[in-house]
Amino acid sequence: MAADAAGTVEFRGALARLRRATGLPVAFGGLVESGRPQIRISELSGTNTMALRSLAVTSGNGLGGKAVALARPCAVTDYSSSRQISHEYDIPVAVEGIRSVFAVPVVVGRRVRGVLYGALRAAQPLGDRTLSAAVAVARDVEQALVVREQARELLAAARPVAGADTHPCWEQVREAHVALVALAPRIADPGLRSELLAACGLLTAPRPASGAGLAPREADVLLCVAEGATNAAVADRLGLRPETVKGYLRSAMRKLGAHTRGEAVAAARRSGLLP
Repeated sequence: MAADAAGTVEFRGALARLRRATGLPVAFGGLVESGRPQIRISELSGTNTMALRSLAVTSGNGLGGKAVALARPCAVTDYSSSRQISHEYDIPVAVEGIRSVFAVPVVVGRRVRGVLYGALRAAQPLGDRTLSAAVAVARDVEQALVVREQARELLAAARPVAGADTHPCWEQVREAHVALVALAPRIADPGLRSELLAACGLLTAPRPASGAGLAPREADVLLCVAEGATNAAVADRLGLRPETVKGYLRSAMRKLGAHTRGEAVAAARRSGLLP
């Protein structure tokens, strides 16, 4: 249920981005229902009626069902007369008054998780730029869903081994932690970015009151260094300048009383400042 709720939030935000990116007046979409070969249209933007609300679109049927079955974008210039699709949903489409429509699947791990639609109220071709913009929005949704799932897996992996620094699973947890922290700056949704960083923060122990504290970016740099990354690689991963990385690293080493990068990482882990 939590995963479905998270996906619904992502779709809701994606519809506004879809309309901005494509200039289309209407957008709608929904998630594939758990255990069923169909999507449920739950989110509407720019619609004049509620005809499409809660519509269940079966895989293979209509435009969205075709996109689900093929796992690729599909489009028609005039929905009601198109010979490229079946016509189980002509009535709600006609009630809403849309004609040119595209459907872009959201695919995570080779599985279609949902479909984003964009539509015009006139029978006009939807150009390549419009479809490319829609696909880009779908990719953003896919990335957001992947990040949420990775964060959940990261926490699940950490719970049984918290505090067991020598556990064989712990190195995998650290690697995942580094990857997620590095991904966070590239997430446009501030809510999701904060949620991800908060989840990552749960993997570090509370900072001792008398111990050295690291600024968030200092900890991020040390996390990457712990994986063996060079300053240039850290800069590329975190979207920083190499000189900035050096500055954060020097500051962290000074706070931790370390003379080398390795000493800094070890001291931060002992203090619970790194997982």
